[in-house]
Amino acid sequence: MEFPEDFINKIICGDAIEVMKQIPDESVDLVITSPPYNLKNSTGNGMKNSKTGKWANAALQKGYSNHDDCMPHDKYVKWQRNCLTQMMRMLSEDGAIFYNHKWRVQAGLLQDRQDIVAGFPVRQIIIWKRKGGFNFNPGYFLPTYEVIYLIAKPKFKLVRGANSYGDIWEFTQELKNEHPAAFPVSLIDRIISSTDAKIILDPFMGSGTTAISAINFDRNYIGIDNSPDYCNMAEERIKSHLQQGKLLYI
Repeated sequence: MEFPEDFINKIICGDAIEVMKQIPDESVDLVITSPPYNLKNSTGNGMKNSKTGKWANAALQKGYSNHDDCMPHDKYVKWQRNCLTQMMRMLSEDGAIFYNHKWRVQAGLLQDRQDIVAGFPVRQIIIWKRKGGFNFNPGYFLPTYEVIYLIAKPKFKLVRGANSYGDIWEFTQELKNEHPAAFPVSLIDRIISSTDAKIILDPFMGSGTTAISAINFDRNYIGIDNSPDYCNMAEERIKSHLQQGKLLYI
């Protein structure tokens, strides 16, 4: 594959790290992504593969396509740190990563993902307040938020006026989407519209939401996912979105 012609405004089906290795240094302005959370590797309330029980109605009960979300924790941490290292390498000198993850309780203690982001230049934590959720553990209150780590190169700046947003964002989860853990487009719209980024990467593109948002603001995207099902889903969503956009101008 050759950069940029085989990457820009394309959905690439493959391993995130292996594909990112093919992208040159400082070639991407912004990374927005939400990796698999490894939720099925749990000390207590993990989602077990069954048709009944406490997780039977959870969106992630069937798991991700092409990823079982149940890696040993140390291997998961190493994988995600390797992913972040590649993202940092590709970022322009004024670029940033918006890395969405979920905190959870493991063995009675908060797992706040510091073992993943430690050592990376985390500038801010943004709270994404969702609505609803599941909690079967009487030892703590229902979690209603996820976190977005803003990991920034030294010269990263928001566009004029964007710094007036607070650091707690309330967006309803994407409900009309076949992907089990889809971003809401409105959340990605806020991030992209707050920057001057021209090339936006999502190495865990899923159903294509980051690409849809990039199109909304006339930016370029690079999408990567290891699931042929999700790659096809993303391509169909993008095609439909572009067609709807053309109809508006007829």
